[in-house]
Amino acid sequence: MTKRAYALERRGNVSQMHLARRGEITPEMLYVAEQERVDPAWVRDQLAAGKLVIPANIMHQTLEPMAVGLGTRCKVNANIGNSSVTSNIDQELFKLDTAIRYGADTVMDLSTGGDIPRIRQAIIEASSVAIGTVPIYEAVSKVEDVVELTHADLLAVIQAQAEQGVDYMTIHCGILRRMLPDAKQRVTGIVSRGGSLMARWMQAHDQENPFYTQYDEILEICQRYDVTLSLGDSLRPGCLADACDDAQYGELEVLGDLCRRAWAKDVQVMIEGPGHVPMHLIQENVQRQQELCDGAPFYVLGPLVTDIGAGYDHITSAIGGALAAWFGVSMLCYVTPKEHLGLPDADDVRTGIVAHKIAAHAADIARGLPGARDRDDAMARARFGFDWDAQFDLALDGDRAREYRKEHAPISEDGDNVRYCSMCGPRYCSMKISRELWEGEVKEKVGEKAPCLHGAKDQR
Repeated sequence: MTKRAYALERRGNVSQMHLARRGEITPEMLYVAEQERVDPAWVRDQLAAGKLVIPANIMHQTLEPMAVGLGTRCKVNANIGNSSVTSNIDQELFKLDTAIRYGADTVMDLSTGGDIPRIRQAIIEASSVAIGTVPIYEAVSKVEDVVELTHADLLAVIQAQAEQGVDYMTIHCGILRRMLPDAKQRVTGIVSRGGSLMARWMQAHDQENPFYTQYDEILEICQRYDVTLSLGDSLRPGCLADACDDAQYGELEVLGDLCRRAWAKDVQVMIEGPGHVPMHLIQENVQRQQELCDGAPFYVLGPLVTDIGAGYDHITSAIGGALAAWFGVSMLCYVTPKEHLGLPDADDVRTGIVAHKIAAHAADIARGLPGARDRDDAMARARFGFDWDAQFDLALDGDRAREYRKEHAPISEDGDNVRYCSMCGPRYCSMKISRELWEGEVKEKVGEKAPCLHGAKDQR
């Protein structure tokens, strides 16, 4: 009996964590072990301990499993999804294809308008990577105001998304009523959309966060479909001035408690993190999360290391992401050039993905993961050998590299085998000069053409 059939017939716990704790090595674990060059038993043991997650909803039939956690490659998530004013299914599918083509390990559908379930279904069916969502977005789209939502409404959306095949969900269950006064003192308040919506609900009803009070019911849904929880950082800092404040760290403590409650039910968990954080405080953020959440995989947005990069926030984010991953973050959520400015298009998705793949890959090298530098070493050899096609194949965005080469490439009659580029030309190309040095060409030329200074002196 397949895992899916077992779940549908018996409605038992089919999570990767539950199966790992029973000592099983699932096909998903085997696949991940092969991709990461690690022992399958290590994958099982890390899953059982909560240090690793494999987001793999049993209903997502086109999924190629991957793992998030230390000891595996740092992963990159891409956010897509329409808004209430722009985009449609075809555009979102094009963004999905672009994200996967340029290396996204997971994709989140953050659609907030139109027929959200239909858009999400199309994305899940077309995706080979894990799909994440933020259920509060769909819930709010069904009412005029978030305050109209009931506890049953929220659970119904989570159940429906799990049945569709969503692999992981961001649930804003860590923001509590007692934290709102701290958030009020901030420069930018509550910048998480889900967090701000839940704050409004709590204030209007004078009640505790329904995601928090219904947490056990949410865990039951996750057990039945193997949905990984991504515990949302509703109070992440939205500017450098708000980083590491009482609101952020107070919520993180609650997320640690919720993480352990999920583990007690054999539900997989990731912890979401900041946000905007100055470079010198990134390591502190990672260490605090690891301590409070017992080493659960950390998934961060950026962090952005400056607030003045509008139009270039994929760079400010990638800088912080590289540092965060080096210090122990397991997945980076990309930021595009449109961050803070508008809904990204497919080209923004491409730019954001590549920037953060660079950051993640740089951290993998620094962390000494098996084979992390193989591709870089191959690129170095291809460059010194002027093997342009190999360089394009090895580049994270080979299409862009090929485009740039083609703009000013000196093409010979038998193809692009010219041993220089338009940056230096044939005379100043350092690698060309180096090759000639070791091939003996310079020595021969000097012997044939260089003037004899001793003879010239005698003639005078």
